[in-house]
Amino acid sequence: MTGKNILLVTGDFGEDLEVMVPFQALQMVGHDVTAVCPDKAAGDTVKTAVHDFRGDQTYMESRGHDFELTGTLDDIDPEAFDALVLPGGRAPEYIRNFDTVVDTVEHFFAADKPVAAICHAMQILVAAGVVEGRTCTAYPALEADVRAAGGTWAEGVARDDNLVTAQAWPDHPEWLAEFLDVLGTEIDHQQPVTAD
Repeated sequence: MTGKNILLVTGDFGEDLEVMVPFQALQMVGHDVTAVCPDKAAGDTVKTAVHDFRGDQTYMESRGHDFELTGTLDDIDPEAFDALVLPGGRAPEYIRNFDTVVDTVEHFFAADKPVAAICHAMQILVAAGVVEGRTCTAYPALEADVRAAGGTWAEGVARDDNLVTAQAWPDHPEWLAEFLDVLGTEIDHQQPVTAD
């Protein structure tokens, strides 16, 4: 397998597990992941947030980690990337207002490249006008947004051609597996070697 060049776009208070886990998991299987944020440069950090589900009407939020960016959004060329990852959390609410973010998302859809979006990242897809006619999902509170944008709501993890969406970080195993399949990633599950 040849690793893909993957772009991850996030911002301050992106969901910790939705930023860190895909960033590391995709690298673990041989992909090169560049993490960027509007108005920040490679080497800068974004603050993450941890969202926990405790049976209330919505999630609870705590401060997460400082996540170091590996690229600068204004310097990247979307043409150089094979796929896009959009984590959720609170970051999508404001980064969707940056033209560079919307233009970048539009490029990946126009070029029919793989896109993975989780949780509140749906707000970015809606802002980019790429949801109409697609079956997708997001954090459950965004069902009305998906429907208003012309999408068909799905429960759990949804795959529509090259778009893979999930509701929240508990979906990581299935969401990442679907995205790896879209990317054409093959993982050889060899039996562990044990000493006799």
